[in-house]
Amino acid sequence: MTSQDLDALYQEIILDHYKNPHHEGLREPFEAEVHHVNPTCGDEVTMRVHLLRDGDEQVVADVSYDAEGCSISQAAASVMTDLVIGKPVSKALGVHETFVTLMQGRGGVEPDEDVLEDAIAFAGVARFPARVKCALLSWMAWKDATSRIVSGAGRTEETEESTEETR
Repeated sequence: MTSQDLDALYQEIILDHYKNPHHEGLREPFEAEVHHVNPTCGDEVTMRVHLLRDGDEQVVADVSYDAEGCSISQAAASVMTDLVIGKPVSKALGVHETFVTLMQGRGGVEPDEDVLEDAIAFAGVARFPARVKCALLSWMAWKDATSRIVSGAGRTEETEESTEETR
């Protein structure tokens, strides 16, 4: 498969998640809700996270969201939910870090398809620094909400601009 074929496939994956988003729509129950905004372009996401305890670990039971913005930010939210729901928080945070590393690699990081699955489609986005924030918006919102639950901050809603990690 040529580089052009891969780019076309990746664009198709992003458009499919944009047109047919997974886990969209705010649902209950949830322990934390956050609202993040990308001040560069105006993309916004409100995200709810629900964790359950499974033995010694907390597991991501549900992630729901309402998003407005470009196809990249909305597709990233859809892909992210598919990747973290059902995973122990520790494993989901590892997926998060792998995605952040890919996005911050400016196109120089080889994506790990076994870890990132459909999120490898965003590898090309990493070459465009202005679009990286779009791809990371929902990932950072998920991490923020999950961290609030784990730390005991509970059911809070705040508006956040993109964090230093996304800049």
